[in-house]
Amino acid sequence: MSTAETIPIIDFEHFGDGTSPEALEICKKFYEACRDVGFAYLINTGIPQEKVDGMFEWLRSYHCYLMSSAKLFKLPLEIKKKALHPPEGWRHRGYSGVGVEQVSQMVFDTEELASIRKGKFPDFKESFDMGDETSPQRPGLENIWLPEEDLPGFREFALDYCETCRAFQMARVLPALSIGMGLNRNFFDEHHKSGENHLRLLHYPEGPAEAFESGEKRRIGAHTDFGTCTILFQDDVGGFEVESPSQTGVFIPAPPIPGAAVLNIGDFLMRWSNDTLKSTLHRVRAPPRKTSADGTTRERFSVPYFIVADAKTTVDCIPGCWGPDKPKKYQPINAGEYLDMRINAAY
Repeated sequence: MSTAETIPIIDFEHFGDGTSPEALEICKKFYEACRDVGFAYLINTGIPQEKVDGMFEWLRSYHCYLMSSAKLFKLPLEIKKKALHPPEGWRHRGYSGVGVEQVSQMVFDTEELASIRKGKFPDFKESFDMGDETSPQRPGLENIWLPEEDLPGFREFALDYCETCRAFQMARVLPALSIGMGLNRNFFDEHHKSGENHLRLLHYPEGPAEAFESGEKRRIGAHTDFGTCTILFQDDVGGFEVESPSQTGVFIPAPPIPGAAVLNIGDFLMRWSNDTLKSTLHRVRAPPRKTSADGTTRERFSVPYFIVADAKTTVDCIPGCWGPDKPKKYQPINAGEYLDMRINAAY
């Protein structure tokens, strides 16, 4: 089964305010993708391509149009450590170096987590996490920035990019999900008022191909996302894979499509919908070797924007998704506590 046949492409160009016949058809197709696959490519999102391109330039380029300088992940480690991620996992802000975070899937036992972190397959990546600043954050979740003189203009650009993603979330993504599920258009808006989403900037460094092929290193293992849903932009390197909707344990490539974002459903929507929508496992594998003779893989960059419910929200099964013939599969959870638990397990 090809990727094009497996992961639908949803075009938001004619969504408007979500009331036209064209918009209702978009909502229907979007819902079906979230139900059947848990993933979709989104095009005509309203997120300007120049902003997406600009975000990637902040991650990897040594040059910008005003100056010649190292960008975020090209900065010396001692500089990046000025915005170091706190030791507490739930305080998901700032810079995390290679190997600091180790993704696990629904493992919370302390000894088992320690074994995973010391195991054969460390996650070979570094990251920078930030949140929206248009509304107050929970104490401890304030952004951690590099000094302006170390990366001039980065904070302003990153916050603008985050606000652009949130605008798409509120104007199209959440309404389309609500309408597609037969709910009031504003149903999910009511649970995403505080802007507690976060933007993650990811760098997977190049490395010896033999290390990836042998399992000594890996990009990131199979996992689901914790929140409502995720909007991902990726570079042209490849390596992103999604579990097949028809074959458990079989992963299919989800290569970048120019101009498209990838959206996937997170655990919150799976629980809210009583498993009607799919929170699908996905992973990143190292790409093939470079064509050069040094035997290294290409480095990879990606920018996921995680949409999460307000921390005080109780995530419980939506009316219409359960009944006498379909009992609730999950107990109600507090959104903030669940997120903190999942993130703490990774650090």
